[in-house]
Amino acid sequence: MNKLKISNYQQFLTFTLVAATTITYTTHAAFAQLLRGAGDSFAQPLIERYSQEYQQQTGGNFKYSSVGSGGGIRLFTNNSVDFGATTLIPTPIEINQMDDGLLMIPTGGGALAIVYHLKEVSSDVKLSRDQLAKIFTGQITNWQQVNSRFPNKKIQVLVCSDNCGTNFILTKYLREITGGKIVASRNPDWGFRVFSTLNQDSEIAGEVKRIDGAIGYVQTNVALKNNLSIASIENQSGNYVKPTLEETKKALANVTFHDDFSTEDIQDPENGYPLVSLIWLLVHKKYANQETLEKTKNLMTWILTKGQQINEDLGYTKIPENVNKKVIEAVNDEVNIRPF
Repeated sequence: MNKLKISNYQQFLTFTLVAATTITYTTHAAFAQLLRGAGDSFAQPLIERYSQEYQQQTGGNFKYSSVGSGGGIRLFTNNSVDFGATTLIPTPIEINQMDDGLLMIPTGGGALAIVYHLKEVSSDVKLSRDQLAKIFTGQITNWQQVNSRFPNKKIQVLVCSDNCGTNFILTKYLREITGGKIVASRNPDWGFRVFSTLNQDSEIAGEVKRIDGAIGYVQTNVALKNNLSIASIENQSGNYVKPTLEETKKALANVTFHDDFSTEDIQDPENGYPLVSLIWLLVHKKYANQETLEKTKNLMTWILTKGQQINEDLGYTKIPENVNKKVIEAVNDEVNIRPF
């Protein structure tokens, strides 16, 4: 009888331990930390491709939401996401509000396409510097003012909503080519009544595709994916260029990085396509738990190494190798667990 009781007890104990182990493992797997990122739609095509390739190569997952550069900075500051993505360099005020610190990680460079829809025009639309500025300030309102052979059709201007990184890319360039008459801003006062204000590149692309006479601006990959007509823009040298990878490389060839991996404004490059910007990922220097810390560092290291091989497939430039090496060192040295 005693042996039987002991045997039953051992079986019960073994079952309990196995069950406990199974429950613990299942619970841990179910609640494993998924990295969350948010930010600019300018970076969205690249980050979405990163996500696909990262999962295939490593089995790791992360979620990215396109909410605009300003939205990404705000969510990152509030610790609502693990990383942000932006074409905007955060202001000193924004940086001071980031309690867990900030490391800016340059990821690639891209171009902003001026897209349009003219049903009756099959030839390429070329916009001079003067015409581009006047269209987006309401001084040119009809397509015949651009080219006398174009139809007598009103220009319907579509723009991005407030706190949008693409607003800053465009208005920064317009400021340069107008001698400061236009203010560079995330939230521009266009000075006239635009046809529509939209939140995302995808929304602008959809409306441009729908409206005859429309003009707007989206990341080049979005323009190509939606089969939109892309205008040739006059650069400082007087050449009319499209936002190809080669022309984007020329425009970003002489970018200088500061110690914090920010840059001076890319204002009006002499060569290449002029409407360009870098993309940064924003990571905290202090993370609350070891799992999130390790996943963040692993992801950033992958993006700066294997991920860089993807950039040019989507029309984005790579970050120079010497800069990349310094960024990887900063990720390893400066991103740590939050002290308690």
